Parts: sequence; structure tokens; C-alpha cells
Amino acid sequence: LVAEIEKKITEAFEVFDRESNKTVDVREIGCIVRSLGCFPNEAEVQELLAKVEVEEPGGFVHLENFLPVMTKVLLDRRFRPIPEDVILHAFEALDENKCGYITKEDLVKHLTE
Repeated sequence: LVAEIEKKITEAFEVFDRESNKTVDVREIGCIVRSLGCFPNEAEVQELLAKVEVEEPGGFVHLENFLPVMTKVLLDRRFRPIPEDVILHAFEALDENKCGYITKEDLVKHLTE
């Protein structure tokens, strides 16, 4: 189980490792954590970062420092996923025409306004 979790974390991390050097920009950590099905608020992301050795303020996070912290988060099921009914309600709010889908244009409009 731990090996599977570590593999999943490593794969998510590597998506954001633009230079393939086992580091990511500290600003990407929230996205990585959320891509793993965890939905912490920004204060909780900062708590996670406090547990991970960051090279310097505004710097980079190394996979070897992130992996054990995130593995524990996933094993402890620390950040619960957003309930489906909340996601559905948010989708319905964006689906102004009640047609069951959102066009790319409407999604861009909602996300940028």
C-alpha cells in the first residue's frame, strides 16, 4: 500500500517538475496535493509546507522531502475530498442554461470574471 501511494505521489509531483530534477516550485504544492484527491485550504497547505524543508522562502521543494509528508497525509486521510453533492451544486450554478454541460467559453468566462 505504501509503495502504491508513494508511486502515485511521485507521478503527481513529476507532472510539475518542469526541469526533471526532482524539485518543484513551492507555489505548485497546493496543486499537487489537490491532484491527489486532497482538498486543503491555503492555511493547511502552508502547514504542510512547514513540514517540508523548502530550500528558501519562495524556493523549491524536493521530492525526497515532500514524499514522506504527503504519504502520511494520504495514509491518515487527513484532507477529505469535497462531497459530490457540493461539486454538483457548483456545477449546476455554472450551468445557467440547465443543459447538463458547460461550454469551454462559459467556463473561461466564469473562471476569469
